[in-house]
Amino acid sequence: METIKLREEYIKLGQALKAAGLAESGVDAKHAIEEGLVKVNGQTEYQRGKKLRAGDVVEFGGETIQIEA
Repeated sequence: METIKLREEYIKLGQALKAAGLAESGVDAKHAIEEGLVKVNGQTEYQRGKKLRAGDVVEFGGETIQIEA
């Protein structure tokens, strides 16, 4: 499980995928999200700009990202 520490109040979903190394670029993140391949807290998420806050869990490609404060 990858952990991302927040520097601000939130991080956007696309940015989190890039920061965790699960997406090469913003375009890759966008396509994965639009295709319904990404889950946030167990629910499929289609918004690249979804704000992730401490406690959120992202799943993509068999990997899990935990968002921490």
